[in-house]
Amino acid sequence: GGVMDATTISTVLAATLLTLAAYALAVYAYRRTGWNLLLPVLTGATIVVAVLMLAAVPYSTYRSGAAVVSWLAGPATVALALPLYRQRHRLRGLVVPVVGALLVGSVTAVVSAVGIAWLLGADWALMMSLAPKSATMPVAIPVADRMGGSPSLSAVSVALTGIASAVLSGGLFSLLGVRNDVVQGFALGESAHAIGTARAVQISETAVGFSALAMGLNAIATSVLVPLMVGLL
Repeated sequence: GGVMDATTISTVLAATLLTLAAYALAVYAYRRTGWNLLLPVLTGATIVVAVLMLAAVPYSTYRSGAAVVSWLAGPATVALALPLYRQRHRLRGLVVPVVGALLVGSVTAVVSAVGIAWLLGADWALMMSLAPKSATMPVAIPVADRMGGSPSLSAVSVALTGIASAVLSGGLFSLLGVRNDVVQGFALGESAHAIGTARAVQISETAVGFSALAMGLNAIATSVLVPLMVGLL
């Protein structure tokens, strides 16, 4: 029993330290270079995977050891309410633009995913796995499962969507001349959920607040739109 406890503790410490060290290194590299391809979420995950592969450590072992870090995602998500609360005065005159952007973005995300997959010959399960890709994972997975999709495929599509959106967002904002923190934050939260919100941290507190707002609203909208659109089909 004592050996098991010691082994468990050492696994937790090793997994936690690896996660924190990888993220710290990723943040340092991002701040030093400013390259969007070195987005901390992407680079940090890559470092962790590389270390696990080199050390021949099963992912299941790492996942059980990093359970504490995973648990902290809950309080961190709730804490996003603070920057949103600080921006409450700016919401008063933005109700119509926010609702309009939410509806257009949510519908576009679902229709484009399903439409492109259909044109490429995907089956129903794959289309439904991709449909909620822009919603946060705790919402996307049950929505995909209920519509006949694959939860595992949905999880992968959510992660890839978030990473791609966060990496490409900087170039797109520059190309389109979008410099407003409110617009950038809302676009990131709606298209890239939690990963987009992590990217918004690199912009400003205003961007984080509106990214959190968009992430929450899009989760609700996606959970309604996907079944509704499937019913129409």
